[in-house]
Amino acid sequence: MNIDSISNGVVLDHIQAGRSMEIYKHLHLDRLDCQVAIIKNARSGHMGKKDIIKIDYPMDLDLDVLGYIDASITVNIIRDGKLKEKKHLELPQRLVNVIRCKNPRCITTAEPQLDAVFLLSDPEKHTYRCAYCETAIDKKF
Repeated sequence: MNIDSISNGVVLDHIQAGRSMEIYKHLHLDRLDCQVAIIKNARSGHMGKKDIIKIDYPMDLDLDVLGYIDASITVNIIRDGKLKEKKHLELPQRLVNVIRCKNPRCITTAEPQLDAVFLLSDPEKHTYRCAYCETAIDKKF
Protein backbone atom coordinates (compact mmCIF):
# COMPACT_ATOMS: atom_id res chain seq x y z
CA MET A 1 0.00 0.00 0.00
CA ASN A 2 1.30 3.45 -0.89
CA ILE A 3 0.08 6.58 0.93
CA ASP A 4 1.63 9.80 -0.31
CA SER A 5 3.47 12.08 2.05
CA ILE A 6 1.94 15.44 2.92
CA SER A 7 3.58 18.81 2.48
CA ASN A 8 1.59 20.91 4.97
CA GLY A 9 -0.57 19.31 7.59
CA VAL A 10 -0.71 16.95 10.51
CA VAL A 11 0.12 13.29 11.02
CA LEU A 12 -1.38 11.53 14.03
CA ASP A 13 0.82 8.53 14.73
CA HIS A 14 0.88 5.76 17.35
CA ILE A 15 -2.91 5.63 17.60
CA GLN A 16 -4.07 2.50 19.38
CA ALA A 17 -5.30 0.09 16.68
CA GLY A 18 -9.01 0.59 16.03
CA ARG A 19 -9.29 4.10 17.52
CA SER A 20 -8.81 6.15 14.33
CA MET A 21 -12.51 6.36 13.46
CA GLU A 22 -13.33 7.65 16.95
CA ILE A 23 -10.74 10.39 16.45
CA TYR A 24 -12.09 11.12 12.96
CA LYS A 25 -15.56 11.63 14.47
CA HIS A 26 -14.50 13.73 17.51
CA LEU A 27 -12.27 16.04 15.45
CA HIS A 28 -14.98 16.45 12.76
CA LEU A 29 -12.52 15.55 10.02
CA ASP A 30 -15.45 14.78 7.70
CA ARG A 31 -16.10 18.53 7.50
CA LEU A 32 -12.66 19.27 6.02
CA ASP A 33 -12.25 19.92 2.31
CA CYS A 34 -8.84 18.29 2.06
CA GLN A 35 -7.30 14.85 1.84
CA VAL A 36 -7.49 12.75 5.00
CA ALA A 37 -5.88 9.31 5.00
CA ILE A 38 -6.75 6.77 7.68
CA ILE A 39 -4.38 3.84 7.93
CA LYS A 40 -5.73 1.09 10.15
CA ASN A 41 -3.76 -1.79 11.61
CA ALA A 42 -0.38 -0.66 10.28
CA ARG A 43 2.53 -2.79 11.45
CA SER A 44 4.47 -1.32 14.34
CA GLY A 45 7.59 -2.71 15.96
CA HIS A 46 6.71 -0.96 19.22
CA MET A 47 2.92 -1.47 19.34
CA GLY A 48 2.36 -4.53 17.15
CA LYS A 49 -0.45 -2.77 15.28
CA LYS A 50 -1.37 0.90 15.18
CA ASP A 51 -3.54 3.39 13.31
CA ILE A 52 -2.30 6.54 11.59
CA ILE A 53 -4.23 9.58 10.37
CA LYS A 54 -2.73 11.98 7.81
CA ILE A 55 -4.42 15.34 7.30
CA ASP A 56 -3.18 17.30 4.30
CA TYR A 57 -4.14 20.66 5.76
CA PRO A 58 -2.47 22.80 8.43
CA MET A 59 -4.94 22.92 11.29
CA ASP A 60 -5.17 23.36 15.03
CA LEU A 61 -6.23 20.20 16.80
CA ASP A 62 -7.98 19.83 20.14
CA LEU A 63 -5.18 18.10 22.02
CA ASP A 64 -7.47 17.49 24.99
CA VAL A 65 -9.79 15.35 22.85
CA LEU A 66 -6.83 13.44 21.45
CA GLY A 67 -5.28 12.96 24.89
CA TYR A 68 -8.59 11.69 26.28
CA ILE A 69 -9.12 9.21 23.44
CA ASP A 70 -5.53 7.94 23.40
CA ALA A 71 -2.73 9.65 25.33
CA SER A 72 -0.08 7.64 23.45
CA ILE A 73 -0.74 9.51 20.18
CA THR A 74 2.12 11.47 18.66
CA VAL A 75 1.09 14.65 16.81
CA ASN A 76 3.51 15.50 14.00
CA ILE A 77 3.22 18.97 12.46
CA ILE A 78 4.45 18.99 8.85
CA ARG A 79 5.45 22.19 7.02
CA ASP A 80 7.01 22.30 3.56
CA GLY A 81 7.29 18.51 3.56
CA LYS A 82 9.40 18.42 6.73
CA LEU A 83 8.66 17.62 10.35
CA LYS A 84 8.40 20.98 12.09
CA GLU A 85 7.18 19.89 15.51
CA LYS A 86 6.39 16.66 17.37
CA LYS A 87 3.98 16.71 20.31
CA HIS A 88 3.47 13.94 22.82
CA LEU A 89 0.13 13.88 24.58
CA GLU A 90 -1.00 13.14 28.11
CA LEU A 91 -4.35 12.76 29.80
CA PRO A 92 -5.93 16.21 30.07
CA GLN A 93 -6.64 17.49 33.57
CA ARG A 94 -9.90 19.11 32.40
CA LEU A 95 -12.33 18.20 29.63
CA VAL A 96 -14.98 20.60 28.36
CA ASN A 97 -17.79 19.33 26.10
CA VAL A 98 -15.92 16.15 25.17
CA ILE A 99 -18.05 13.74 27.20
CA ARG A 100 -21.49 14.13 28.76
CA CYS A 101 -22.57 13.32 32.30
CA LYS A 102 -24.57 10.12 32.59
CA ASN A 103 -26.29 11.23 35.83
CA PRO A 104 -29.93 12.07 34.97
CA ARG A 105 -30.08 14.45 37.96
CA CYS A 106 -27.01 16.45 36.91
CA ILE A 107 -27.59 20.13 36.09
CA THR A 108 -26.09 19.56 32.63
CA THR A 109 -28.95 17.15 31.85
CA ALA A 110 -31.61 19.67 32.88
CA GLU A 111 -29.77 22.57 31.22
CA PRO A 112 -27.95 21.16 28.17
CA GLN A 113 -26.61 24.60 27.18
CA LEU A 114 -24.19 24.40 30.14
CA ASP A 115 -20.69 23.20 29.34
CA ALA A 116 -20.07 19.60 30.34
CA VAL A 117 -16.93 19.94 32.48
CA PHE A 118 -15.01 16.92 33.77
CA LEU A 119 -11.90 16.84 35.93
CA LEU A 120 -9.33 14.05 35.99
CA SER A 121 -9.66 12.37 39.39
CA ASP A 122 -7.62 9.18 38.93
CA PRO A 123 -4.97 9.19 36.18
CA GLU A 124 -4.09 5.52 36.71
CA LYS A 125 -7.68 4.37 36.07
CA HIS A 126 -8.39 7.18 33.58
CA THR A 127 -11.33 8.33 35.72
CA TYR A 128 -12.96 11.72 35.23
CA ARG A 129 -15.58 13.29 37.50
CA CYS A 130 -18.30 15.73 36.54
CA ALA A 131 -17.46 19.19 37.91
CA TYR A 132 -21.12 19.72 38.89
CA CYS A 133 -22.29 16.43 40.45
CA GLU A 134 -19.03 14.45 40.75
CA THR A 135 -20.35 11.44 38.82
CA ALA A 136 -17.41 9.31 37.74
CA ILE A 137 -16.74 8.35 34.12
CA ASP A 138 -14.12 5.69 33.48
CA LYS A 139 -12.50 5.74 30.05
CA LYS A 140 -12.64 2.18 28.72
CA PHE A 141 -9.66 0.97 26.71
